[in-house]
Amino acid sequence: MRPLVLLFPGQGSQKPGMARDLADAFPAARATLAEIDAALDAPLTPIMYDGPADALTLTHNAQPALLAHGAAAWAVVRDAARPHVVAAAGHSLGEFTAHHAAGTMDAATGARLVRRRGQLMYEAGVARPGAMAALLGDPDRPIEEICAEATAAAGEVVPANYNSPGQLVISGEVAGVEKAMELAKAAGVKRAVRLQVSGAFHSPLMAPARAGLEAALAAAPLRDPAFPVFANVSAAPVRTADETRRLLAEQLGAPVRWTALVQALAAAHPDALYVEMGPGTVLAGLVKKIAPGVETLPCGTAPEVEALLARLAAPSAA
Repeated sequence: MRPLVLLFPGQGSQKPGMARDLADAFPAARATLAEIDAALDAPLTPIMYDGPADALTLTHNAQPALLAHGAAAWAVVRDAARPHVVAAAGHSLGEFTAHHAAGTMDAATGARLVRRRGQLMYEAGVARPGAMAALLGDPDRPIEEICAEATAAAGEVVPANYNSPGQLVISGEVAGVEKAMELAKAAGVKRAVRLQVSGAFHSPLMAPARAGLEAALAAAPLRDPAFPVFANVSAAPVRTADETRRLLAEQLGAPVRWTALVQALAAAHPDALYVEMGPGTVLAGLVKKIAPGVETLPCGTAPEVEALLARLAAPSAA
């Protein structure tokens, strides 16, 4: 079997019905979801399975739900896949799920951490309201320059997600984001779309949330990851629990360097199979734009999990 790189999606990929078929089909998935339900202040699976969508979209629900889905899929394939995994990564909160897969944290610890992270991010958004916007298409001048001009003119705004060539997300004060959208359109961006979020994630407006997350990470029983987890903040591999704590806290207010991260992964593991574990194929789409030569595989539904297990079991698996 060729090497595997695990990818775990971030907020926005959640949807009612998520992980239900995994729980129905696989005892390991069912047990993992039950462990996460027991770890939280209220069961999560009813919202994951039945919604309503607006409750599932709330940051403090969406984040643990996405970790739970990824953890459930990983629980089913772990024994067969683990010997072949060379690295993992996750987009924003997905980095926590990647660390769960790497053994840095168990499922209950991961769920409690991202529940707390979601609460802190929501509270920071209430205390200092902000906005985010997706910019589709490449501007004819650097996004950093556009954000600096908008900040000076209207309010603080920064690049938040370098998702792929032609797809950027900006974050900050509402007036600053609106000004940056206007400037980006003038600079040749095809579309600028406000996102439905409860705060200015991955921007300095999240600063009030950092101390609380640092405290939660400091108290959590983390281990060194069993395989490298590439960090959003540095786009480099993380190999220790202490480094994990530092970078997961720093990530709150720092941009997600997804393009650079995937480029680093593809350079290190060009022949690996990149497996997206969770709902949807958002990351696979981004990876194909960044590193067209790598092969991706979804692993979020019961049939997709079965397909990966069959591939892992094949005598000449490739």
